[in-house]
Amino acid sequence: MFKKREKRDPYVWEAIISILALIVPISLAIVKYEADAQIPILIGVLVAALMGMRAGYEWKEIEGGMLDGIANSLQAIVILAIIGILIGVWILSGVVPTLLYYGLKILHPKIFLPAAVIICSIASLATGTSWGTTGTIGIALIGIGAGLGFPLPVVAGAVLSGAYFGDKMSPLSDTTNLAPAMVGTDLYTHIKHMAYTTGVSYGLTLVIESVLSFIYGGGQSDTASINQILNGIDAQFSINPLLLLPAVVIMFLAYRKIPAIPGIAMGILAAAVLGVIFQGNNFGDILSASFAGYTSNSGVAAVDNLLTKGGFESMLYTISIVLCAMMFGGIMERTNQLRVVVNTILKKAQSTGSLITAAVLTAIAANLILCDQYMSIVMTGKMYAQSFQDRGLHPKNLSRVVEDSATVTANLVPWNTGGAYQTATLGVPTIAYLPWNFFCWISPIVTMAYGWFGITIAPIDEEADQKPVTAEEHEQTASSGS
Repeated sequence: MFKKREKRDPYVWEAIISILALIVPISLAIVKYEADAQIPILIGVLVAALMGMRAGYEWKEIEGGMLDGIANSLQAIVILAIIGILIGVWILSGVVPTLLYYGLKILHPKIFLPAAVIICSIASLATGTSWGTTGTIGIALIGIGAGLGFPLPVVAGAVLSGAYFGDKMSPLSDTTNLAPAMVGTDLYTHIKHMAYTTGVSYGLTLVIESVLSFIYGGGQSDTASINQILNGIDAQFSINPLLLLPAVVIMFLAYRKIPAIPGIAMGILAAAVLGVIFQGNNFGDILSASFAGYTSNSGVAAVDNLLTKGGFESMLYTISIVLCAMMFGGIMERTNQLRVVVNTILKKAQSTGSLITAAVLTAIAANLILCDQYMSIVMTGKMYAQSFQDRGLHPKNLSRVVEDSATVTANLVPWNTGGAYQTATLGVPTIAYLPWNFFCWISPIVTMAYGWFGITIAPIDEEADQKPVTAEEHEQTASSGS
């Protein structure tokens, strides 16, 4: 289509056209037409490729960028698939029903939302994975919240707030290890510095969730509805405390730094064995639930809605979104289109506050455009490291900014791997839970405010003798998955 040109950096207007070609069609599809996002994303892929060719990139390079983008998402795709299997097998085996049963008996509506935040925080801190937390304890809390009469987007927001707090603060988390490794500081200096902003964001979240819990759960509990759900669960499953063991197995393996994929697989195997013992499942039942999910036929609508889900098949839609989105992100990275926009922004960042704000907005934009939190962390960390150093700022300031923006906002973008996964797992659209996911959108606001007011902004000579995390140390520590 284009004659061969000398390769150059794309012009800013070319990169902006590519970005708009992604965001505008997706927004129209989701908001106005209530259509799926895959084809609009492919429109963005086409335009980004054309802009790359205008800048002199050959098709082989652009295609290579697409394939690299897909390759970067393969671990996430595998985790998506096995989480789908886990959900189906955990329901069939009675693990999720047992969590629901005991949760409905123990959790009071007036404390449910802050309790959900804290429970998910503890689980995510212990395992270092937001995805594993929402895919196990999160789906149980969604069911408990529904049983208690809470709107599902509100419950999903509480679950995600807790899960991402633990993810960004746990020394077992891959994002918590990746961020300091990208900017040249060490893990525990990074975590300690994050506590200043994260503590404020987390405290505000708990206050808001406590108020909402009182509003939604402040009336008389609908004991008749809860008893109906409990009876519906009892009618289908044998409830036993031993069925909580698979959740304990996953947490223990994550604590022992077993990688996410084999750790989740062991959780599936443990549930399958217990399902044979307590539910009388056979091998065919397990295979069916693993692929197509579990179908509840209790006759109680609330129970059937809660427990009809899971399976490998349920994740195929989400996997298709991830593949399309990563094609776009791969082109934008290979052809330097996002980089030229960021370089333009950097020229206008004249103060510490504006520099930190620029880094936050870049990380969020990277989640929108590159469609993956790891790419956002790496790109933002690498692109701003020199600018922070030139301004005399300690690298831990940048690693904190990256975590306060790139890590927590990925799940707020419907076509990002984070948003696509959480929607598929929790059964709540990203747009629906976004305003209720307080921790994840308060965090970037707090870190920008700290930048503008100079709160806990450390100079470069502070702890200058800290040893940066090596690539080998990062590989050994970051093994818990998303």
